[in-house]
Amino acid sequence: MQFPHLQSYYFHTFGENKVDIFLANFMKSLWWKLGSIALLFYTVIAGFLLPVPALPILHESIRNLYFHVPMWFGMIIILTASLVGSLQYLANQNEKHDMLASEAAKTGMLFGALGLATGMCWARYTWGAWWVNDAKLNGAAISMLTYMAYLVLRNSIDEDHKRAKIAAVYNIFAYVMMLVFIMVLPRMTDSLHPGNGGNPGFGKYDLDNNMRMVFYPAIIGWTLLGVWILQLRIRLKKINSHLETNQ
Repeated sequence: MQFPHLQSYYFHTFGENKVDIFLANFMKSLWWKLGSIALLFYTVIAGFLLPVPALPILHESIRNLYFHVPMWFGMIIILTASLVGSLQYLANQNEKHDMLASEAAKTGMLFGALGLATGMCWARYTWGAWWVNDAKLNGAAISMLTYMAYLVLRNSIDEDHKRAKIAAVYNIFAYVMMLVFIMVLPRMTDSLHPGNGGNPGFGKYDLDNNMRMVFYPAIIGWTLLGVWILQLRIRLKKINSHLETNQ
């Protein structure tokens, strides 16, 4: 059984204007995938071998900065893509945009779960507990539960158009709540987390040049990995839909 070429699929899904053609050619190319692999290999190797500042409390655990923070960057970027897909669906009722919103939300949740896991490990070695009653941590957990509710909502509605429309509206709400819980509220209350509750962020006092050489490529590498996973999920969803249609 043969399936349409990936580029033709993206043209059919998102139209044929210049921006969409550029995105289709980008997703079809191989260089960014190889770049993601290279950057992640570099992040792991350099992240564990290059020197880091000798800071009290943090010590060697500061190396987790190369994993925990970039995963959250990737999560926010991918969930933004999910938001865009929902907005596009509400504008044109194209089911392909609903597919983008759904699969991007699932991919973003994967990165969110990894961010929570790495954050818990970091908290254990710096704060002495896997979880503390902190506004940032609680907000991150609530954000993940909000997106879990999005998936439950989708699975609870059988009619395709109704499911896509209600889920799109809820997805907008979930995205706004995520920004409030992890970016707004922690800055308005006391928090142990760097960059919140009056605490300075890492870049203000201890992100030296050696760490920047790893941190910024790590953000790009983890984000590209998320885009790659999203692309694979969309392709798999398209194949499954094709098979179900032809049964």
